[in-house]
Amino acid sequence: MTTIRLMGIDPGSRITGYGIIDIDGPRRCYIASGCIQTASDRPLPERLKTIFEEITTVVRTYQPQEVAVEQVFMHRNPDSALKLGQARGAALCAVVMAGLSVNEYAPRAIKQAVVGSGAADKLQVQHMMKLLLKLAEAPAADAADALAVAICHGHTRQTQQRLGAAVVQAGRRR
Repeated sequence: MTTIRLMGIDPGSRITGYGIIDIDGPRRCYIASGCIQTASDRPLPERLKTIFEEITTVVRTYQPQEVAVEQVFMHRNPDSALKLGQARGAALCAVVMAGLSVNEYAPRAIKQAVVGSGAADKLQVQHMMKLLLKLAEAPAADAADALAVAICHGHTRQTQQRLGAAVVQAGRRR
């Protein structure tokens, strides 16, 4: 196995979380995480610019090889869902402009992968990130969500690799 750097993004119009981990087989190594906060009193286009620029900086700084992003889920408030979608778009553009491919996961699938329940709350996700990544303290909620996205992608990626290897092996036996 070879080490690969993954970036998870939890988009939001006020706070966008990011998390960077290295994976090598079953081993995970925490690299960085944080929150990009935008001023809610600023017009949305300026906030989107901030998200784009900050994600661009994170990508340049940590040079992930793969990126995973949480999919938009339908809010009760359509205006909130639209803003979330726009924030997600700004983050996606920054990643794609850096030449990286994007992997997307539903919020329930992410929680299922790291907590064992698709209905887990933010505190449970934070606690699991602290345990799984052997951190001294739990990361901020949005950073923990982003780390969870990266770990979910790591699990999925490893499963896909094992399935691919099994298909190759089955082909050799014929």
